[in-house]
Amino acid sequence: MALKIFMAVTGITLVLFLYLHMIGNLKIFFGETTFDHYAHWLRTIGTPVLPTEWFLWIQRGGLTIAVVGHVAAATILARRARQARPVKYAHRPKVQGSYAARTMRWGGVIILLFVIYHILDLTTLTLNPAAEAGHPYANVVADFAPSRWYVTLVYLLAIVAIGFHLRHGLFSAVRTLGQQKPRGERVARATALFLSLVLVIGYLSVPFAVMTGLVG
Repeated sequence: MALKIFMAVTGITLVLFLYLHMIGNLKIFFGETTFDHYAHWLRTIGTPVLPTEWFLWIQRGGLTIAVVGHVAAATILARRARQARPVKYAHRPKVQGSYAARTMRWGGVIILLFVIYHILDLTTLTLNPAAEAGHPYANVVADFAPSRWYVTLVYLLAIVAIGFHLRHGLFSAVRTLGQQKPRGERVARATALFLSLVLVIGYLSVPFAVMTGLVG
């Protein structure tokens, strides 16, 4: 039970970061000056108590610990579930539950790979040939330019996968933390669906706004 609670807590921590990151991304709709100022502000949080960019590195370290812990907990729980049922069924019954529940494991793998891609794309700028350090707004516009439609496609598929993962994960976390009444579960399912849709729409609004010329 402790491991499930740990997984739920680390998952919620990552979800909170996703929403804060999404809100920051949406500042791109207020123009280049506002977005670039926001990106610069992130590097100065905590100064002069902390040196420049230290807050970002502390945040990255905390998120890395949360991700590793979340993945490790999921792996251990999956192994325990398999060990608890070592004999395979002669005729395996149909798996009940949503698509998100059935693909939770692969969804997690896709998300992990996407996080690595995203860092190389818009943080280190390794995969963005037109990018220039110190110009975040211009880098986002260059990354999602119509000619680079395949980048937007990658983000579309990954963000949708995150949406499915989040929908099931939020509901599971609420159950793990003690909510198992029928009415509460219905509310939890509806809330998880709503929050997942908000996240997907919020994140995808940026690349599609660039592709359609709304941002540029």
